[in-house]
Amino acid sequence: MSKPITVDKIINKLPSRFLPENAEGINAVFQFELDDDSDFYIQINDGLCQVEKGLHDDPNLTLITDAETMIGVVSGDIDGMSAFMKGRLRAEGNVILATKLGKLFSREKRK
Repeated sequence: MSKPITVDKIINKLPSRFLPENAEGINAVFQFELDDDSDFYIQINDGLCQVEKGLHDDPNLTLITDAETMIGVVSGDIDGMSAFMKGRLRAEGNVILATKLGKLFSREKRK
């Protein structure tokens, strides 16, 4: 039986799931503000991915949601656009970046 997915687990696994070949030309900070869990951000710069807890001073895109929705979107159980349309996910800033976020990470572990 697998352990439940948590925000901390996602934060820890994101760098190993990063697809630098899909990040060409992207230099951006994706801020995640979670109503009921730790805020964190992903910084993509020159094909590198860095994930930090807390709030960034100047993110390009801020995604505001709750932990359940964020975990569902990351795991593929919830469609991000559907969550946005239902009001479970809000985006502020460069919303076009949100459409690229899914292509920057693999759902599977990289070898």
